[in-house]
Amino acid sequence: MQALDPRVVKLSIEVSGGIKTYEGLAIRATGTKYANPNQNEAEITIYNLNRQTQDFILTETSPYNFNRTPKTIRLEAGRVSYGASLIYSGNVVSSKPSQPPDIGVTMKCLTGNFYKGLMVSNGMAGSVPLSVIARRVAADLNTRLIFQTTDRNIANYAYTGAALKQVEQLGALGNINAFVDNATLVLQTVGLPLSNTISVVSAETGMVGIPELTERGVKVKFLLDNRTVLGGGLDVKSVMYPAANGSYVIYKLGFEIANRDTPFYYIAEGLRLA
Repeated sequence: MQALDPRVVKLSIEVSGGIKTYEGLAIRATGTKYANPNQNEAEITIYNLNRQTQDFILTETSPYNFNRTPKTIRLEAGRVSYGASLIYSGNVVSSKPSQPPDIGVTMKCLTGNFYKGLMVSNGMAGSVPLSVIARRVAADLNTRLIFQTTDRNIANYAYTGAALKQVEQLGALGNINAFVDNATLVLQTVGLPLSNTISVVSAETGMVGIPELTERGVKVKFLLDNRTVLGGGLDVKSVMYPAANGSYVIYKLGFEIANRDTPFYYIAEGLRLA
């Protein structure tokens, strides 16, 4: 498949309002995304940068740099036939150079990390729809909103603290998965996948090995695609292990990506649907 449909991997780094996009250099990335208030995490390494660019990244993402604007990173991947889609978006929290003779920079990233240090105060008197509160939180986090849960009125909503911590408070309102994924705040009903997001995983579509049953549902590894999303649906079809077949909602989505090595996978964990 790789020879017929080459991989596309792009890495964009934004510092102080300037964006640098890299494509064609050797890039490796691993990470995990969660359908809960935990921050999505990633470790991304890019090789063969020129000395000036390498020094710029290492300096600007240093914890000792007094430039407190967010250092944003975007990882896009796909294949030539359908193009690259956004896999991960977050803030660089630390970086380090690789050991010689390689010329590489490894960056550790967390989604929404900049907003852990941004304090907000929101108070809404009386009874306010949950969707209105969600839009306010999305504005505080500078994200768009996907609202796919039952709207209901919340009485006397009040919050003071870190902007990112509001995601946890939304999830505590009951029967809601609230999380941030790729600059999007998502609110979905527990146990229901996001609309129009069903991914069929089988040997024909790129499943690697056989699915693994877990205490909550299933864990399955498959080739990266442009359909699978965190919180979306998963339809597993295994000939060798039919006990794992069925419909799931993805609550944890890992990825392993390289444009000059073997890894190009999603590792999804799903909650079994009744």
